[in-house]
Amino acid sequence: MKLYVVLAVALIALTELTMLLTPEREAVLIAAGVMAATGVLGVRWAMTRRQDGYDDSHARDPAESLRRWLVRTETLIARAETTRTDWDKHLRPMLARQFELATGQRKSKDANAFEATAEMVFGTELWQWVDPDNVSRTGNHEPGPGREVLDELLQRLERI
Repeated sequence: MKLYVVLAVALIALTELTMLLTPEREAVLIAAGVMAATGVLGVRWAMTRRQDGYDDSHARDPAESLRRWLVRTETLIARAETTRTDWDKHLRPMLARQFELATGQRKSKDANAFEATAEMVFGTELWQWVDPDNVSRTGNHEPGPGREVLDELLQRLERI
């Protein structure tokens, strides 16, 4: 797709350069318009051709969706049981985003309301594992909180 756009722009630029070197200056506008229309039609043709070739049979397959969900869930559980760095890098942002979506509280809007809501939902002990500002710099040597904490956090998010 990007190739078609670049080619169209290059074709228009080449046409304008060629037309500027010719003595008939009135034809520059017409030639540039024709080349722009050709470029737009070429990109449109490329887009429709690409969509026609798309195979969405796997997208609607319930078994494939279930397999992808299972793999994603196993990955999340595995990351919860490894190091704190894995937790901070993969799970903490996801949990914080889910918390913001579930409560409607944005830290950027009102930090105090965000913290108060978090304390009510998770409590002090669990909030430390969701708090986006509690990322450890030496997390490679610290263990992650584990599957039980992840399970409790997800249950509390479901109750919101």
